[in-house]
Amino acid sequence: MSTNILKGKRGIIFGALNSQSIAWKVAERAHEEGAKFVLTNAPIAMRMGEINTLAEKTGSEIIPADATNLEDLDNLVTQSVEKLGGKIDFVLHSIGMSPNVRKGKHYTENDYRYYMQTMDVSAISLHKTLATCMKHDALSEWGSVIALSYIAAQRIFPDYNDMADAKSLLESIARSFGYHYGIKKKVRINTISQSPTVTTAGQGIKGFNEFINFSEQMSPLGNAPALACADYCIALFSDLTKYVTMQNLFHDGGFATTGVTQEVIEKFGD
Repeated sequence: MSTNILKGKRGIIFGALNSQSIAWKVAERAHEEGAKFVLTNAPIAMRMGEINTLAEKTGSEIIPADATNLEDLDNLVTQSVEKLGGKIDFVLHSIGMSPNVRKGKHYTENDYRYYMQTMDVSAISLHKTLATCMKHDALSEWGSVIALSYIAAQRIFPDYNDMADAKSLLESIARSFGYHYGIKKKVRINTISQSPTVTTAGQGIKGFNEFINFSEQMSPLGNAPALACADYCIALFSDLTKYVTMQNLFHDGGFATTGVTQEVIEKFGD
């Protein structure tokens, strides 16, 4: 049910690939709550996705951009402000890619060229985006930026590979830039550590289906679905969370703080 909690707000949403994407659901919910926004993704990702359908459904413009390319980001930010008719109130960074994972490399034998690509696409792109927004003074005061993370930034999940390192860097960038942007423009920057979620990116990780079942049994509330994550993003974009910044916020049904559950213990009984 819509409450128009984002009425009059303008945004940029990175990473909507298809209807499984968390970014896709955030876009749908932002539209329902009265926001206007630009959709963006890397040109190669857009060719594989269905973003035109989402743009039509939400009445949104599409501006292709490689988030690792500063020229593309300059164009994205300046065009977004122009097309939306004012400064940006919210940004969703929902970008992650690891060539090492895609090619089945073990963490201890990662290709370092791929490793640097993982860092650039999955983490440094947030720094580049924020630096570009700051350069153009594109974010409004009390604006909100969210980047999607995962608990592998704090704990070892062997098959998450170099994406774990990328998420650690992503969270650090959010804290550091959150300080500087907070001082400068009252902009708040947070990461959301979401439950394992069935998305195109998530399904590329070895053992994903087994782990999502384990996580379901380890979370008192169960795994948080993508739509619930979208609702959480909407709350953080809104003015109701104006003093939340520089945080990594777990949205995982309690998984992050659960040592063990009875259901899991019983699986190891005699």
